[in-house]
Amino acid sequence: MKKKKSLILAFVVLVLLVTACSSGTPVSTGGETEPSNNAAEPPSGNNAEPTESTGNSGDNSAAGGDGGEQAPAEKIAYKYDPATTGEITFWTWDAMFKEVIGEFKKVYPNIKVNMVQIEIGQLHDRLQTTIAAGKGAPDVSHVLGVDRYGAPGLLEDLLDPKYDMGRYEDKTAPYVWERWKSVDGKRLLAPPWDIGPAVFYYREDIYEQMGLPSDPEELGEFLQNEDNVFLAAQTLAANGIYMYEWRDSPAIQFGDASGYFDSEMNYLRNNERMVELLDLVKRGVQIGWAPQKSVLFSDEGKELLKQGKVASFPAASNGSRHLANVVPEQKGKWRATKVPLGVNASLVGSSFVIPSQSKNKEAAFAFLEFIAVDEAAWKIYVKNAVQSGWKHITSLPWYQDYENEFLGGQKEFAFYDTLVDSIPVRRYTPLDGQAWPIYIDLINQSIDKNIDSKTTLQQIETNTLRQLGPEIEKLKKEQGIE
Repeated sequence: MKKKKSLILAFVVLVLLVTACSSGTPVSTGGETEPSNNAAEPPSGNNAEPTESTGNSGDNSAAGGDGGEQAPAEKIAYKYDPATTGEITFWTWDAMFKEVIGEFKKVYPNIKVNMVQIEIGQLHDRLQTTIAAGKGAPDVSHVLGVDRYGAPGLLEDLLDPKYDMGRYEDKTAPYVWERWKSVDGKRLLAPPWDIGPAVFYYREDIYEQMGLPSDPEELGEFLQNEDNVFLAAQTLAANGIYMYEWRDSPAIQFGDASGYFDSEMNYLRNNERMVELLDLVKRGVQIGWAPQKSVLFSDEGKELLKQGKVASFPAASNGSRHLANVVPEQKGKWRATKVPLGVNASLVGSSFVIPSQSKNKEAAFAFLEFIAVDEAAWKIYVKNAVQSGWKHITSLPWYQDYENEFLGGQKEFAFYDTLVDSIPVRRYTPLDGQAWPIYIDLINQSIDKNIDSKTTLQQIETNTLRQLGPEIEKLKKEQGIE
């Protein structure tokens, strides 16, 4: 029974991750918008002097604003000349890139992009298969992470001088930059793109009715204190209202922030703060602070939202779009603030890679660079609930002034942007997926049977290193980690 619960929880986490990373747009069921064709080898691009762009290649001024005059982004010196030629294949699960490709063509008219839209799970499986086979991979692919393809020689290192992506490092936060590096931290396998920091969504009207702080800034500060968190949870529970959706959120999301292993493959989820948060979770469970149902993706959870039985929950920063879909009648009642207890994590993220087998690398990088950093592209992304990881975008007036009417006119992107610098750097590894069930099974046992938290975390570390030891050593050898 416990194993079944763990599998269900792991599935729900996967659903949340996939849905959050879909940018709020419908995902194809596997149909391709255009046939993939990697057979042709187009002429090489022109590696001339970098070309400057304002990052505003088209008239998209209405995105997120009133369509008035806006200051453009700083000039971006693109690596390859606009005269670069070529034909590339691009895999993605998101239909919004059709519009982005139209903007790209205004800057690079001689590069043809064959976009292939594939269901998100199939895309990653197919990409792994074609990369391993050494043929059949696209020139550029949208990905949720690089850990499955991070072995040397499989993906292009964007820090290589022929790409020189390192010139962008000062335009983003440390977490956003490091998130796309190889396990050893030496290669950049994808550019920063979006970011989904953890946010605490709450019903302003309910918190006010309960006599709790209801202003976003005031509530955010109030809930950093453990005693205040329990005061809020107890007050809500006394009125039959939940504060969280998942009982273990504080501990699990702290784990999300730290990861499982560092760049030398040392285990990370066994420390005093994790002990404190697991103890805190057990107190929350006694109060009954969570229904253990997804409020955005399960019928039972959605019904609780509609009844006003869930007053708050943490989610990635595009959660407001999902809320608006589930409870449109609650428009204006929700707000966003900081996650309680100083838990700062990124819950979602995606980017783009160039498989090393590509025969069209210059055109591929021209496309990848544009879709990652261009202002015109970002005006499209913002309309689809994508939060930028780039400071040259997030500092722009149209981005900062974007108001979400579902959140009562709150300037949500301006708020979300304040969270990014607090997210700690973590490493993503190919072994994270195998470490998860070892971790969550014993966390569940610790909660259900009230097993000592410190003992539990030590047992998790011991089991992880024992069960994954051979794989850890193999990965260290593969990555050249001493």
